[in-house]
Amino acid sequence: MKTILVVDDQKNYLIVLEELLRGEGFEVVTKRSAAEAAEVCRRADVDLLLTDMRMAGMDGIQLLSEVLRIDPDLPVILMTAFATVEKAVEAMKKGAYDYILKPFRNEELLAAIRQAVQVRELRHEHRQLQKERASRAVFESQSPPMREAIRLAEQVAPSATTVLLSGESGTGKEILARALHAMSPRAERFFIPANCAAIPESLLETELFGHQKGAFTGAVAMRKGLFERADGGTLFLDEVSEMTPHLQAKVLRVLQEREFERVGGEQAIRVDVRIIAATNKDLRELVEAGRFREDLFYRLFVFHIHLPSLRERAEDILPLAGHFVRQFAAEMGKPIGGLTPEAQAALAAHRWPGNIRELRNAIERAVVLCAGRLIDERDLPGDVVRPAGGLPPAVDAGKRNGGTLAQVLEQYERQMIVQALARAGGVQARAARELGISRSNFQYRMTRLGLREPSGEGGDPQDRDPAPRDA
Repeated sequence: MKTILVVDDQKNYLIVLEELLRGEGFEVVTKRSAAEAAEVCRRADVDLLLTDMRMAGMDGIQLLSEVLRIDPDLPVILMTAFATVEKAVEAMKKGAYDYILKPFRNEELLAAIRQAVQVRELRHEHRQLQKERASRAVFESQSPPMREAIRLAEQVAPSATTVLLSGESGTGKEILARALHAMSPRAERFFIPANCAAIPESLLETELFGHQKGAFTGAVAMRKGLFERADGGTLFLDEVSEMTPHLQAKVLRVLQEREFERVGGEQAIRVDVRIIAATNKDLRELVEAGRFREDLFYRLFVFHIHLPSLRERAEDILPLAGHFVRQFAAEMGKPIGGLTPEAQAALAAHRWPGNIRELRNAIERAVVLCAGRLIDERDLPGDVVRPAGGLPPAVDAGKRNGGTLAQVLEQYERQMIVQALARAGGVQARAARELGISRSNFQYRMTRLGLREPSGEGGDPQDRDPAPRDA
């Protein structure tokens, strides 16, 4: 049910509008001042604001500006009996969805409201689609650990099974959660993310479960929680390890019984929500330490997917960097075609403690600074160009993961080949000479490591080296 906030300093108008809109199936909140209406928008979920233009104190134009700072996508329809072209133009320039003259016909008002609510839903769906397209590009991988994570995701996506995603911060857990939602039968419904670490403990309960009007000081209207808003869709609980024991118990009940009560409410609300949880901590260790409920752990651990760090998927660094270059160059309208060999080498050699998020931020910064057609290493952050000492990422990852000598050497060999290709601008013969091996040996190693097709040159003809072949 959509919620409409109606604001007018004339009580009779509020009574008439509330009766009309409730009869059409809307939930209605009425206020007689703009200041009260702004407070409702801060504390409750509103799908549309219908406000009078002329009111004592803050007027409709001022209220429009205030609520769009709170929710930039909120459709606002202004009503007035004192129409002027100048006021109409001012309202539309400041972001109003529509402008209705008093007295109005009910059919005219209802048509404008339905259209505005539909536009809001379409904007949300468009943003979801953009994020899902971006996720597909991020998860195109040559890395065996990442390919395994993708395989598992594709298998579990069509079901309603609860999924637990683990991995370091910045490895793309929310992106994979969005991809799971997009590949599921719930794709037409909402994907709702909730960062349990970012929301203050005192607010997280009402954020997840909602509250009734009057449940506490400041609860000026009923507010649906994220579980309720995600009904029929997917709720992503990021950093689930940060929830208090009290909230862990409430989430466990939803997983077991598919119902809950709003804060201050007594009526059980049933929901059909798929839960995808994520953590960058070891939940088993937290269970053993008594900081995470064992029963909730097993409810979440139905299907586990671990995302490798970017250090563990070194062969994906340059393709990901290329994707981000294209994305940000298009957004900023800059004619940037790629990265210089020096920039590619710097990216390939960096350890990326912040993983994909750090790489994305580094490329965004580089696109901002780039004055030419190719990003150079001087456009990259200083810590990327001058990495700290230590083992090469592939070797370090292999040691930490307890890999055999053969596995560690294979990871390091793959990383050296990828970096040499980057420095050689993709020309295999030059990369082979740098590594001190023949071109045929170089190509054999690329094929064995899955970096090229078993037959053919691989790559575009223009990438081939015009210099004589190696012996």
